[in-house]
Amino acid sequence: MIIFGTKGYLYQLAILTLVCGRCGNPSAHTLRKRVTKFTLFFVPLFPFSTKYATQCTFCGAEQQVTKEQAEQLQAQDAGGQGGGLGGPGGQAYGQAQQPPYPRP
Repeated sequence: MIIFGTKGYLYQLAILTLVCGRCGNPSAHTLRKRVTKFTLFFVPLFPFSTKYATQCTFCGAEQQVTKEQAEQLQAQDAGGQGGGLGGPGGQAYGQAQQPPYPRP
């Protein structure tokens, strides 16, 4: 008897301040990576699916992003740069926002 299946892993890569494309509020968005791995006898062997998404913490809307967009957002978060994220259809899903108050 051979026991096989899948197991999902969820990694939080960054927390970014973006303008939500659904509710229009500038709020924190989590950038997440979801990896599904093939398991044999409950031992994860290799990944066969990797997906990236951002989720608005205000309204809960989730937007799938490509690997390149996720890497760009991570670099933006690490560098503290401004910029945007192009969503499907050429419409901007969200853009980086600077806080309205000066940083100390």
